[in-house]
Amino acid sequence: MGKYFGTDGVRAVAGQFPLVDDFIQKLGYAALRELQEYAKEEHLKPQVIIAQDSRASGPAILAALEKGIRASGANVISVGVAPTPAVAYLVKQTGSLCGVVISASHNPAEFNGIKFFTNHGTKLPEELENSIEAEIETLQAVPAPKGSFEENEALIKEYEKFLMSTVDAGLLKGTKVVLDCANGASSKVAVNVFAGLGMDVVVTGAKPDGTNINKNVGALHTDFMQRLTVKENAFIGFSFDGDADRVIASDEKGRQLDGDNIISASALCMKEAGLLSGNKAVLTIMANLGCINYLKEHGVEVELTTVGDKYVSEALEKGDLALGGETSGHIIFRRFANTGDGILSALQFLQFVKKSGHPASWFADRWKKYPSKLKAVHVEQKPPLESLDGFLSGVAEIEKTMNGKGRVIVRYSGTEPKLRILVEGEEETAVDRVMNEVEALYQQKTEVRK
Repeated sequence: MGKYFGTDGVRAVAGQFPLVDDFIQKLGYAALRELQEYAKEEHLKPQVIIAQDSRASGPAILAALEKGIRASGANVISVGVAPTPAVAYLVKQTGSLCGVVISASHNPAEFNGIKFFTNHGTKLPEELENSIEAEIETLQAVPAPKGSFEENEALIKEYEKFLMSTVDAGLLKGTKVVLDCANGASSKVAVNVFAGLGMDVVVTGAKPDGTNINKNVGALHTDFMQRLTVKENAFIGFSFDGDADRVIASDEKGRQLDGDNIISASALCMKEAGLLSGNKAVLTIMANLGCINYLKEHGVEVELTTVGDKYVSEALEKGDLALGGETSGHIIFRRFANTGDGILSALQFLQFVKKSGHPASWFADRWKKYPSKLKAVHVEQKPPLESLDGFLSGVAEIEKTMNGKGRVIVRYSGTEPKLRILVEGEEETAVDRVMNEVEALYQQKTEVRK
């Protein structure tokens, strides 16, 4: 992570640095200067596709950002409130220089963020983010805008058509589906797509008011969606996050199916159909051990990356692989897209389930999750973990007490002031004990450092 860029762009409480007008303009200008250099050999249109989610702070950030982008000479096309993956798709389809999304994804409404996509529809590589940060540090002021600005929300229809083209409408027609749109960017698009495919759609969380995005709804709060799936006697339910780049499902019995469930089921269906290149899937270090072991037992090799869907994307690209993603529901079906797409993932998974002839619950029962606990510890600062004398070696010693039947992962959040501790093991009592010991060790080492 850099000075301003986290695991998924620049993110903060709106109105607080770095999400203030002066910095936003510099970010837009510096990013476009570097992206113009990055793609100079590709003869692209000097235009930028930009979208936002439903947060009240979006329009003000857009106003500052488009000025900075236009100062570079690029033209800006705003597609309005739209899913993040819509921009990744439209950038490639229109031959644009890059794409930008104003969103804080799954975070509460007071947060916002800015993330960029290359002309290939991928997140920025770290070296490009570093170059942008270096450029910002040299800027005294941003020149006057030169490029144009226009609104073209009709482009989103092209994205909707693309999504519908990826599945067999005849197979899905009449299927009853619950959609929780998180009062976010999918509120129109997801409903249009599922209904457009002839499905019987029950919708919740699709009335954004600028302040209710992700509030007790969406991929982080799936309880209501799960209960509604049972109540409506639906075949399946889906919850998207605020910008619709991730999805969590529910089977017909109201049980949650997270990214690990969706990826493992899809991987085996793709393997059977000859669509899983290399018989390999990419997961992150946060994937449940039960999922990893299940895939390996069924002939699917697993590659683990650090957390962040851009790292999954890079691994897929490097290995020419077809499927990867995160437990959180960022899933990449590389045959169709280079980045996580919640609506696309929901459609692909639903099609696999329908083709199998089984209910979604059948897939939920294929493997058992190891007891797992993830704790977020608030931190004032983020000293590198390796700089805390004896911390990492101490964690390794604590992990050894699980006798090879568990693991511990400790990392800082890329978007929030939090230390995340993940503990998994066969016995829940051991998981709880190890969690407490690791947290206590961190507190001890940071106190010593002070």
